Amino acid sequence: MLFYRSKNGDTVDRIVWAHYGRQPAALIDAVLKANPGLAGQGALLPAGLRIALPEFAEDPDTASVRLWD
Repeated sequence: MLFYRSKNGDTVDRIVWAHYGRQPAALIDAVLKANPGLAGQGALLPAGLRIALPEFAEDPDTASVRLWD
C-alpha cells in the first residue's frame, strides 16, 4: 500500500485521479474505507494528512468502456 501526504485544498477525487488515472466510485470508496475519518475532513482536505492508497483491481464485470478514443 502506498501513502500520500495531502496538500492544502486537495480533494479525495483529485488524489484518486492523480494516483490511479481514473475515478470510479468503487475506487473512491476503497480509499475512504482505507482511511477512517477522511470523509469527515470535508471536501477540501487540510495539508499534512497521511492518506493510504490501496491497491485496486477493477472488477472485469464493472470495467468501463471508452466510447471515443
